[in-house]
Amino acid sequence: MKPRQKRFWFILSAVLVLCLAATFVLNAFQSNLVFFFTPSQVFKGEAPKNRLFRIGGMVKEGTLKRGNDEIEFIVTDFSNDVVVHYTGLLPDLFKEGRGVVAQGRLNNENVMVATEVLAKHDENYMPPEAKAAIDKAAVERASKTLKTNP
Repeated sequence: MKPRQKRFWFILSAVLVLCLAATFVLNAFQSNLVFFFTPSQVFKGEAPKNRLFRIGGMVKEGTLKRGNDEIEFIVTDFSNDVVVHYTGLLPDLFKEGRGVVAQGRLNNENVMVATEVLAKHDENYMPPEAKAAIDKAAVERASKTLKTNP
């Protein structure tokens, strides 16, 4: 083989190796990517059915049901609610009326089966998306109240 042909095959093999490496990296990135949704987005059907995602909002007062290791509660953004089913131990800071982020998948009944539940650790912290959804719901409620009460 001539030096020119050797160089061509070397460059071609290097490009193929780089493409293969990029494919592996992008595939790993895509499989570990977890999106955040609000209860309103889940209610509208924007959340994926068979993919892992996170939902954030407030734990609705009076909805916490405990059985052996099974826990069920409702996450709300005060516009829409999503039922969350979790098996395991809840964080110490988990309480009704407080912020929560749950990670899991939606089942066929639109109930989130959570694999992980995170309670907010500070009274002032809330994920920005959840805070925006709660603020938007409050504005919508206020505007409906103003329309009905002249």
